[in-house]
Amino acid sequence: MENYGASPSKDTPVGLDVISEKEYFSQSALLKEFTEIPVIEKAWTFKSDSGGSQVLFSISQPNLLENKKRRYALFSHISKERGDSVQFYWVAFPIEMGTTSLMVPSPSGSKLLVVRNAENDCPTCFEIWNSSQVEREFHIPSSIHGSVYSDGWFEGISWNSDETLIAYIAEEPISAKPTFTYFGYKKGNCPDKDFNSWKGEKDWEEGWGEAYAGKRLPKPFVININSGEICAVNGIEKSLSVGQVIWTPSTKDSLQYLVFAGWPSGMRKFGIKYCTNRPCSLYAVRAPCFRYESHQSE
Repeated sequence: MENYGASPSKDTPVGLDVISEKEYFSQSALLKEFTEIPVIEKAWTFKSDSGGSQVLFSISQPNLLENKKRRYALFSHISKERGDSVQFYWVAFPIEMGTTSLMVPSPSGSKLLVVRNAENDCPTCFEIWNSSQVEREFHIPSSIHGSVYSDGWFEGISWNSDETLIAYIAEEPISAKPTFTYFGYKKGNCPDKDFNSWKGEKDWEEGWGEAYAGKRLPKPFVININSGEICAVNGIEKSLSVGQVIWTPSTKDSLQYLVFAGWPSGMRKFGIKYCTNRPCSLYAVRAPCFRYESHQSE
């Protein structure tokens, strides 16, 4: 009898031949080599008092066993050497960011915003760090807004020049749902566990698809890190999806403005992540005023 293939080894799993097993071994070894390479997602530079520059890197690395990404922060000092060469001096170990969704340092590098998005019915958490500790911590309920966008498309977090206000993009708050009984529409709110009524749904709206399935409309907000007060940015058309917000430079009359990109919703959305050829415009609005600002100007 002719031998049409290599006989399986005793250690080869059922359903696999020796050639397939060698191929899997080779590909898995190659995948492991790739996942061991960290990826720099963002970097910020600051002037150093000792000369040169300080750099903060946001780095990610795949975690294959948990099907997640490890994210960590790494600091380095860049020193200019003789000629045009530079030298990087790295800290001993990176700092794992754990449940952090976003981190953005202030322009001076003296403060760090850490955002932890809502999980398991917990509110979104904003933490303001200095060089040694957490200065302030704010928990933002879903009645104000949903998760902060951290996708790299609608995402936008920007400190103002005096580092007291932060503009960012988050999901619009959950709108109230109408309540119905066997007799029809019921006015007023009913408890969620009222078995004699049920909650309706709002009008269907097309989402941005792909990585944005189930996410609500992105809207701009501003937080005062001294008081924790949060204001939604008004004057924006409701159907507009907003992203990439930044502060404009301060003006002589002390008015502050926000600039952001906007995508209208009156078209087929398809999926913005992989279908970028669509109408988009830049908008500018005056930033919301907080109570302490109006009091100081009197």
